[in-house]
Amino acid sequence: MPRASGPLAEALAHRAVLLDGGLSNQLAAQGCDLSGGLWSGRVLAERPDQVEAAHTAYARAGAEVLITASYQIGYEAFAAHGHDRAETTALLHRSVRLAARAAEAADHEVWVAASVGPYGAVLADGSEYRGRYGLGVRELAAFHRPRIEALLAAGPDVLAVETIPDADEAEALLTVLAETGAPAWFSYTVAAGRTRAGGPLPEAFALAAASPQVIAVGVNCCDPADVLPALGAAAAVTTKPLLAYPNDGSVWNAATGTWHTPEAPAPWPLRAWRTAGARLVGGCCRIGPEHISALAALLPDRRP
Repeated sequence: MPRASGPLAEALAHRAVLLDGGLSNQLAAQGCDLSGGLWSGRVLAERPDQVEAAHTAYARAGAEVLITASYQIGYEAFAAHGHDRAETTALLHRSVRLAARAAEAADHEVWVAASVGPYGAVLADGSEYRGRYGLGVRELAAFHRPRIEALLAAGPDVLAVETIPDADEAEALLTVLAETGAPAWFSYTVAAGRTRAGGPLPEAFALAAASPQVIAVGVNCCDPADVLPALGAAAAVTTKPLLAYPNDGSVWNAATGTWHTPEAPAPWPLRAWRTAGARLVGGCCRIGPEHISALAALLPDRRP
């Protein structure tokens, strides 16, 4: 069946839409090796069949949006691992193609969102949870521009600009989005009521909401407890649909390459998130298909 009957923005104007969960989580569950600085990009290069299988698992769980395996792919980082520019471009294209194949095989309409992760993600040192890399807006825009252009050439339905830690990187990304005219959602990673770099959330959300290319704003890869305050800050500065796809409350330790999991599962007050304006809902790291399936049952206004 066709991937989707219309733009994602049109669906969000009328109903809730269910995202997938953490792609790396499902790849690990399938036995894939995510060690090394390329993370899920390594699986994309070496075992593309496993990436498609992971997308399919989320689609079968009810996900209506599949996010590509391009989060950590950058030309400079992949060059350091022996991939030339043409090979890296081909991997970016492959990430969209694999998600599209899983979407087209689903029994319901599914959008493909090309993941655009922050600069810190390609460093593979956890700096996306800190921001402030010492680069200016122009330098960050130059980093993101070729990745975004390559992803758009592969024909995704929307860009998922995600896990952005500060307003400087947001400004750079919004500059590139304005050049392309492509639709995108824009998602910050937050903690304790501020961006991960410590900036005020209202200003960060207002910056993203002012872009005509941005179809939804919100948060991802954060503690579920941080979602509702962030949604309140976003709703105060924009009437655009909001989005929320946190992790399970675990904290990433970049030094050891491990997650520190909370003693008890963090609550997901989905009803409160929906009341606050969240239309695009799903999970990030450590959230698997079983959790997405449970969310599907809690979203009465999503399309079956």
